[in-house]
Amino acid sequence: MGRDAGTSSSGVGADFVVVANRLPVDLVRTADGTEQWKASPGGLVTALESILKANHGAWVGWPGVPDAVPEPFDSDGIRLHSVPLSAHDVELYYEGFSNATLWPLFHDVVVPPEYHREWWNSYRDVNERFAEATAAAAAHGATVWVQDYQLLLVPRLLRELRPDLTIGFFLHIPFPPVELFMQLPWRTELVEGMLGADLVGFHLPGGADNFRILANKLRGHPSVRLTSSKTKAAEIRVDDRMVRVGAFPISIDSTAVDSLARSRETLARAARLRDELGSPRVLMLGVDRLDYTKGIDVRLRALEELFEEGRLDPAEVTFLQLATPSRERVEQYQIMRSRIEESVGRINGMFGEIGQPVVTYIHRPVPKSELTAFYAAADVMLVTPVRDGMNLVAKEYVATCTDGAGALVLSEFAGAANELRQAYLCNPHDLEGVKDAIMAAAVEDLPEERRRRMRALRRQVLGNDVHAWARRFFDTLDATSDS
Repeated sequence: MGRDAGTSSSGVGADFVVVANRLPVDLVRTADGTEQWKASPGGLVTALESILKANHGAWVGWPGVPDAVPEPFDSDGIRLHSVPLSAHDVELYYEGFSNATLWPLFHDVVVPPEYHREWWNSYRDVNERFAEATAAAAAHGATVWVQDYQLLLVPRLLRELRPDLTIGFFLHIPFPPVELFMQLPWRTELVEGMLGADLVGFHLPGGADNFRILANKLRGHPSVRLTSSKTKAAEIRVDDRMVRVGAFPISIDSTAVDSLARSRETLARAARLRDELGSPRVLMLGVDRLDYTKGIDVRLRALEELFEEGRLDPAEVTFLQLATPSRERVEQYQIMRSRIEESVGRINGMFGEIGQPVVTYIHRPVPKSELTAFYAAADVMLVTPVRDGMNLVAKEYVATCTDGAGALVLSEFAGAANELRQAYLCNPHDLEGVKDAIMAAAVEDLPEERRRRMRALRRQVLGNDVHAWARRFFDTLDATSDS
């Protein structure tokens, strides 16, 4: 950031505020009714921690428990401000509009979105509360960075409350084509909400282009491309100000992942894991949140057919699928979980042996240290989403392949495919293509070819980490606010 660290200009509030649906810590209620905070660090926290600490930073978000109203408090040098949500809010704003309307729509209508006025009313009301909490937390002239699809209205609402602020917005999921976005009854309100920011960031240039076209189609806001911009940015004129729009592909803390993968503990756990799985000649791995966009069913169908056709020998191949529970109260997720578990049982029933299943399926969260060992143990990583904003699992796996071995099978429809061109790319809608990519990665290509591909992937991932992503965004935001 271009601003100096130190005391805020007003003496009150934070000079830099992150606004996200969730706080970087979770409030946990124990069986006896007591409450305690549990750290839940992610890539975003890692990227912004030093900036938050240097700039008297604050974080605004929901504590993760309905009806909790904790007072603002400091955690590791960051001021945390909670936005309370009732159980009704969670049902309508979060499970409803955010995850049953926006999520499927923004992921190419993998399942049909639902459009309900009561969901929209709740979404708008909760966004107003987030904007009000942010306005109260920010110092005069502060920089605010709003995160993701749950808070699309916040930039404009916040600008109306605090025109002195510099506001950035970043979308962590895909932004849909114009024809799909136009389904939304509240399409204009959402685009106007995002245009309240000084800088709107997406993973890919296509998302930025879709948004730019919509701003003109819905509100008549003209735009111009900035040919000199490294982020392939454009500027949209909104009344008397300019909104910059650009692509900023997010990454991981690749140096930290690489270091953890090299540790003695990780390597020992990876060796034990392979032994526990029967020491297969080829260990394949899938790591996903249990979501219908992730294509878990695609890879299971591909493996089942490869076994049936005799192209893969089930005596030599083991597939380990980690599926983190997700949105378990939503009907579409319940249906998907049942189908995946049926597929796992069918494959093991047809091709497994006593004490040696072909597919090992784990449906629970896995600690980060354990997950790194799983990556390090795997010969082939299967990342086959039908649509994904980025997919950081693909980058995490590459960062753990410290010996240059390993192979990544990657869907063309993951944002990561735009950067990881040397992966074994496949179209998840083309099952034969998925099967061919798996065969090339696991069996057919020579070790030298797999190593060549992995070296190129590691150069990309290690050279473009999450800290570089945050710097690019803030450099552009500073340039936008100064122009």
